[in-house]
Amino acid sequence: MTFDLFLIAFILGLIEGLTEFLPISSTGHLILAGSLLGYHEDSSITFDIVIQLGAILAVCWEYRRRLWNLCATLLHVRASQRLALNLIIALLPAIVLGVLLHSFLQAHLFAPIPVACALVIGGFIILLAERRYKQRPETVRIQTLDDIGWRDALKVGLAQTLAMIPGTSRSGATIIGGMFFGFSRIAATEFSFFLAIPTMFAATCYSLYKDSQVLSSGDLASFLSVGFITAFVSAFFCVRWLLRYISRHDFVPFAWYRIGFGLLILVTSAAGIIVW
Repeated sequence: MTFDLFLIAFILGLIEGLTEFLPISSTGHLILAGSLLGYHEDSSITFDIVIQLGAILAVCWEYRRRLWNLCATLLHVRASQRLALNLIIALLPAIVLGVLLHSFLQAHLFAPIPVACALVIGGFIILLAERRYKQRPETVRIQTLDDIGWRDALKVGLAQTLAMIPGTSRSGATIIGGMFFGFSRIAATEFSFFLAIPTMFAATCYSLYKDSQVLSSGDLASFLSVGFITAFVSAFFCVRWLLRYISRHDFVPFAWYRIGFGLLILVTSAAGIIVW
């Protein structure tokens, strides 16, 4: 693997790790970064999915004790059974629509301009959610994961399907969707983290199955490894930071970032300053 490829893999892995769990769209940032770096290989979408798995494993490590406890008590503790069932229910909409729309979305929406539009729209939705959250605190009825019912899980699962549109953000859709549905900010974030684990494992397996012929390149294994490791390490620190951040702050700064960045892309593209 050449140094140029190593650098691209490192940069994309770093971007993935730092953006996967923030409501700013890791996929959107990867598409934009890939466009600027000139990375348009057939393996790019597979690469993005694999390094997302690296980020998800960082969550698994951060929550390793709770995950182990969940597995160890699944057969006899009702709270563990309820959480597992809720995760399955929330996962189902993304699996069904992902299989049906996978090829269409890749062909039509995985491009900088659709990403920019989704960033801007999503930013305003976050502002709306935070305003409602602060003005109507009585709507918050779910404080912990134990308070989540199957209908609540299904609602979050349906919200997660919006993340198939690049630029929307999987974590943004589930966290902000959860807040709209009565979750506290912390409960929505933790449920989003747990839901990310089966969702991204499923997405990785499906992508590797669909694009297995792309993986025959000799350099690709090294390329994937660099991106995977970088995403894991950067996501680990980002998750810890985010958990501390949400205990005292809201998501408004991320909303304005999305709006500003999205508009920057649209303006520079329309003016011909940058060819995204």
